Amino acid sequence: MQNKAPLVSVGGLTMPVIGMGTASYPPADAATIKSAVVEAIGAGYRHFDTAFIYGSEQPLGEAIAEALSIGLIQSRDELFITSKLWCTSAEQDLVIPAIKTSLENLQLEYLDLYLIHWPLKFSKEPSRFPVPKEEVSVIDIESVWSAMEECQHLGLTKAIGVSNFSTKKLDQILSFAKIPPAVNQVEMNPLWQQKEMKEYCKAKGIHVSAHSPLGSKGTVWGDNRIFECAVLEKIAEAKGKTRAQICLRWVYEQGASVITKSFNRERMKENLEIFDWSLSAQELNQIGGIPQQKRSSLSVFIEQSSELEAEL
Repeated sequence: MQNKAPLVSVGGLTMPVIGMGTASYPPADAATIKSAVVEAIGAGYRHFDTAFIYGSEQPLGEAIAEALSIGLIQSRDELFITSKLWCTSAEQDLVIPAIKTSLENLQLEYLDLYLIHWPLKFSKEPSRFPVPKEEVSVIDIESVWSAMEECQHLGLTKAIGVSNFSTKKLDQILSFAKIPPAVNQVEMNPLWQQKEMKEYCKAKGIHVSAHSPLGSKGTVWGDNRIFECAVLEKIAEAKGKTRAQICLRWVYEQGASVITKSFNRERMKENLEIFDWSLSAQELNQIGGIPQQKRSSLSVFIEQSSELEAEL
């Protein structure tokens, strides 16, 4: 029996509150991604998160086509597909060609949600990370957002939003946007709880979507702190749940949606099994007291990023 995630209203759409992410480090091969997505659709996932830079758009599109052909879903409209504008295309004249490239990769006529991946512009595709600071600038957000709005007007995407944006940058967009961002996808987990961002976005009607809900263990930008956290371990043991399930349930109880990634069949199913139980007030208070530390710092990606971070 499929275990589908509940829905949340986002930009006039209904979006499953759990999405399957398709970014992996080191990058998975296309066949692995395609197989995992087909498996996930069979398990009940209906929201899939990709991006041009992940290299997963094409295998995700192939998986959707296969799921349709074998009857796992009857229509593409049953799925919610998110992709993102990469930093090399973050200027006004490049936005529409970029989303059209993503749609071609995905073999789709439209996206449900298109996000600006970072509030940054790269002058060329990075040859290394951290990216040399001379190749990086802050995007001209007004012109880029205007092009994002045009993507929605043209029907290339049903909703638009941002990823990794600060409240400062969101204020800028809201000062001129004809279509406000539907979503801000940010790092969020019990060790980086984003309390200020949650309050800001709630007040502004912007939905928060959590990436790195388990700390992105095994990546250059993540770490293992979630799985070393004694508070989470104690709660998980008491409830008979995994630490991952505690983290995902915590995000859900904050009113956010969550992007989780596992290509393991059993963990995929476990990640959907968070809706028939809840955390107690005491457990929420314990999690609320965990020391906070942001992990996805710009310094992981950009050389000498302190001046740039001040602008963001």
